Amino acid sequence: MEFTTEPFDLDEAPTHAVVAREVIQGAELDAVDVGPFGNTAEGGADEVLTAVDSLLRQALASGATRVSLQVNVIGEEIR
Repeated sequence: MEFTTEPFDLDEAPTHAVVAREVIQGAELDAVDVGPFGNTAEGGADEVLTAVDSLLRQALASGATRVSLQVNVIGEEIR
């Protein structure tokens, strides 16, 4: 999965961005890469979907006005 939250602030990470990163870093995922303009995470379908739910709810509750999200399925069937 790849995601970003908006609005951007180049001077300081907004609360919604910090919260989104904390959610993903605390999730039971296989790999997480956090960057200033985009974040990626990998894991099983159930773990990714659980993380996405939490990410969306908490980022929006923390002031995000947009969350751009892309989820790719590689080598695993979704049940």
